[in-house]
Amino acid sequence: MCAIELSAGVVKRAAVLADGRELFYYDDPGTSLGAERAVDARDLAPRPDSASMRLDVLTGDWITVAANRQNRVMMPGADADPLAPQTPTNPSEVPSLYDVAVFENRSPAFGPALTEATGTAPGAKNPPRGLDDLAALGLERTRTAVGRCEVVCFSPDHSGSFGTQSVTRARTVIEAWADRTAALSQLPGIEQIFPFENRGEAIGVTLPHPHGQIYAYPYVTPRTTRTLESIERTAPDLFQRILESEQDSERVVFRGEHWTAFVPFAARWPLEVHLMPHRHVPDFAETTDAERDELAPLYLKLLRGVDALYDTPTPYIAAWHQAPVHVGRDSVRLHLQLTSPRRAADKLKFLAGSEAAMWAWAAEVTPEQGAERIREAIARAEEVGA
Repeated sequence: MCAIELSAGVVKRAAVLADGRELFYYDDPGTSLGAERAVDARDLAPRPDSASMRLDVLTGDWITVAANRQNRVMMPGADADPLAPQTPTNPSEVPSLYDVAVFENRSPAFGPALTEATGTAPGAKNPPRGLDDLAALGLERTRTAVGRCEVVCFSPDHSGSFGTQSVTRARTVIEAWADRTAALSQLPGIEQIFPFENRGEAIGVTLPHPHGQIYAYPYVTPRTTRTLESIERTAPDLFQRILESEQDSERVVFRGEHWTAFVPFAARWPLEVHLMPHRHVPDFAETTDAERDELAPLYLKLLRGVDALYDTPTPYIAAWHQAPVHVGRDSVRLHLQLTSPRRAADKLKFLAGSEAAMWAWAAEVTPEQGAERIREAIARAEEVGA
């Protein structure tokens, strides 16, 4: 198995699953794992056809219709965990014991087809024909949902989250995010890369295994499109101006040499924290080793503080926003938006009426109060861990 040494002593090893999907092992520096990995000997059905996309002509949004996702596994026990290393009784998705593993999703919203046949990925019959094609409005427009969806396993353990990992393991995952961002950006028809972690049943998580995902979209997402419009209406250095404004406010949660965490001025959710690099960097692939090294402990600090808010773990979505692949690279800055619907120990914020239907938000917690609560929770978590 070919090994490639990445930054921070992380080693990458490539493999192929029984149905042709790609699998990548990312070994911790100084790992106890050997160089050889088991072969996936399962007898798997061929991969499903790629989903389709339909245009909502009222908003310009593309909606993916992926019926194959109805058959996903729902909260299996440890003996049937599809993200754990394979055993004689559990024919899971990962053949060998691993530190971090990344593989193509078996039930993707995007792909496996691309706009052009590449490697084992087929070419789509009706692919998007560039950003202008995707922006055109018209009734009953469809395209193949080209792209790629990958699963990122943070650990071979059955339970946990990113926040329960060691600093070394967190650094390995960050290296994997950077490596996969660079690789996926080179695939034909890919317009944006999105690493994220869903945590908790309240968010809709279907697997308790500590993992995240990476989506490679065939379009610029609606959220990023709105961001690009705001930049066009204000200034190309909008993210830097936001960072400087937040750093001068009482909403700062903590500040490092390369990163600042803050509750944004117009936070929507009861719990919302952004984490932003101090210099302009469009995505993980363009961060420096120093930025990745500092991010590992700082991100863990934030997640463990969020979990210290209550007596039980906090559900959240950890969304790493990156610049699109082909537009906005000089203006859209990599940053985390961590959000949770938890507004009290036993209460969740549900979107209904005004917020869900009209996108008109009302926040119940002031951003300043939110920042103070998170700072206090981080201090408690650090005191317990000291």
